[in-house]
Amino acid sequence: MEASTFLSALVVCAILVVAEAGPRELPTRPKGNSTVGSRRQLGSTTATSLNGCGSGNPIDDCWMCDPNWEAHRERLADCAIGYGKNTIGGRNGAIYVVTDPGNDDPTEPRPGTLRYAAIQNEALWIVFERDMHIQLKEELIITSFKTIDGRGTDVHITEACITIQKVEHVIIHGIHIHDCKPTGPAEVRSSRWHVGKRGKTDGDGISVNAATNIWIDHNSLSSCTDGLLDVIHGSDQISITNNYFSNHDKVMLLGAHDDDWEDRSMQVTVAFNYFGPGLVQRMPRCRLGTFHVFNNYYKSWDMYAIGGSAEPTISSEGNHFEAGDKKCVTKHLDDGGNWRSVGDLFLNGAWFKPAGASAYSSLYAKTKSFTALHASQVPRLTANAGPTS
Repeated sequence: MEASTFLSALVVCAILVVAEAGPRELPTRPKGNSTVGSRRQLGSTTATSLNGCGSGNPIDDCWMCDPNWEAHRERLADCAIGYGKNTIGGRNGAIYVVTDPGNDDPTEPRPGTLRYAAIQNEALWIVFERDMHIQLKEELIITSFKTIDGRGTDVHITEACITIQKVEHVIIHGIHIHDCKPTGPAEVRSSRWHVGKRGKTDGDGISVNAATNIWIDHNSLSSCTDGLLDVIHGSDQISITNNYFSNHDKVMLLGAHDDDWEDRSMQVTVAFNYFGPGLVQRMPRCRLGTFHVFNNYYKSWDMYAIGGSAEPTISSEGNHFEAGDKKCVTKHLDDGGNWRSVGDLFLNGAWFKPAGASAYSSLYAKTKSFTALHASQVPRLTANAGPTS
């Protein structure tokens, strides 16, 4: 054997030995793999603006009027409003294309699956190759600086659903989330480096726990076991916008317990959402923090629309309240807090019970996360709530 050939063989053998001896972890996202695409490879190449363009909805007008929005997906991160307006998600990372809707392995996720993308350490803008129904076996734990972007496809997530815990800068956009059930206890991978024991989940659609800079936009949520969307345990700088909620009891919980004092600094914007048929209560149910609820469409409620306890500060502005059998919009679970209604539209006998400081007190200045539009515009502003595909 020639010396050069022999030396090459030795190098190859050495590489293989080192690889076998390395620590057990998920491989890094492969460069050039078919699951990583350029912007030009994603979706249709037809340049066209979407129906929401020109609606007056500031989020939708920000990106829907761009006929080449599919080539400029990350610009969505410039369109957030409210307390979560600085959320960037995976804007500064690569685009990752989910190609495999099945094969959900909670501990050793395969490349090409949503779970594999969600637990990577680096920033990623996650999109989908085609329409998908993803049935998760255990909760999907998302790491920091991720965007899950369902635009241009019809993506459903069911069974186990989404956990955003102790992370920052996450955007969830354009996904159908429904029929979520309790799962666990189980081993679940939460990053490339860590697999850990998780307790039993409640069966929430999306759980935001001790997280900051989170934007939940243009999703549909329905028919889960517990809540559709929970924001708890010191989470802050949250915007919940343009979502379509339907067919559920406990819709949205902002603060889990009256004695969770870390929630006193919680700030949440709830805007341009459509609270549709079959809803009972918690749209939202607030504790301790500061909540700006504006320009939402409420299509009746079986118990109440906006509830609270533990001295929340709630500013309701420019909402469209259309009562069914239950007329009172609010439920005060104790006597504390500051609740106001400014410019809301009340139909079919709907009414709002204020509390605390007067409606035009300077105390409410901190609730001004964005300038609400006139309530008469709400049907148009919310016409495209939910996924846009």
